[in-house]
Formats: sequence, C-alpha cells, structure tokens
Amino acid sequence: GIRQGEARDYINAYFENFPGIRAYMDRIKLEARETGHVETLFGRRIHIAGITASNPAQRGFAERQAINAPIQGSAADIIKRAMVRLPAALAEAGIEARMLLQVHDELIFEAEESIAEAAVEAIRAVMESAADPVLDLAVPLVAEAGIADSWADAH
Repeated sequence: GIRQGEARDYINAYFENFPGIRAYMDRIKLEARETGHVETLFGRRIHIAGITASNPAQRGFAERQAINAPIQGSAADIIKRAMVRLPAALAEAGIEARMLLQVHDELIFEAEESIAEAAVEAIRAVMESAADPVLDLAVPLVAEAGIADSWADAH
C-alpha cells in the first residue's frame, strides 16, 4: 500500500491532468440534487435516493451512485439494445446461433463450430453499432470476441 498523503497526491494529480472529469462529477451531483435523478445517454432516468440527506455518509453514497449511474446505466442500455437487435440480425444473415446468457457487458452464444467465425462477425457488428442512430459517440464501441468450448476458455 501507499501512505494516505501519497494517495491524495495521486488523486489530485489525476484531476489536474483530467479537469473534465471533476467538472462532470460536480455537474452530475448538482443535477441529482436539483432533480432527484440522473439520466443515461439514452434519457432513461435513474432515481438517486439520499442525494439530499443530511447524513454525510448517506449523501456521499448517493453522490457516488449519481456519478456512476449514467455511465453504468448507459452501458446497460447499449447491451440491451444489442440483445434486442441480435436475433433478427442473425436470422437475416442465416446464422443459427443462440444467445444463452448476458454477464455484465458480455453476451454468451452457442453455435455450431462450422459457423462460429461468421456468428462472431455478425454479433460484433450488431454490438458495435448498438448505440446507433440515437447516439453519435466520439469514441467507437469495440466488441471483443472469443470462440471456445466454454466461457472460461474464451477469455
């Protein structure tokens, strides 16, 4: 570990190098205090309980939720959009692959080995365009894929 003062110096240097992050955090906390909620990039509202609490620990917890919710919620919105679009995209491509499971930002599929590569390409295309046309992201979405006999082996 490192000493508390050294950790504080790292955090301060981080915010000095990336001032937009501090501005984002302050803006989101203010928005949450004023409205009681934050929104994902798709406009889905997430209620933030305790954001105006007088208890500093409870308020701090709510502020951290407010900061994280738009990011994690937007990621959840994107994966859900991909999941909705994938069955039709696979059917249109003539690919018989079955979605088995979602784990955070991962989707696990089952397909015959002979079509695995084609399935990966079709799935990747849908996942990488899942925010379109609603969002015009400055950074492209990149989906990584693995082909294996088990989820563990795919990593």
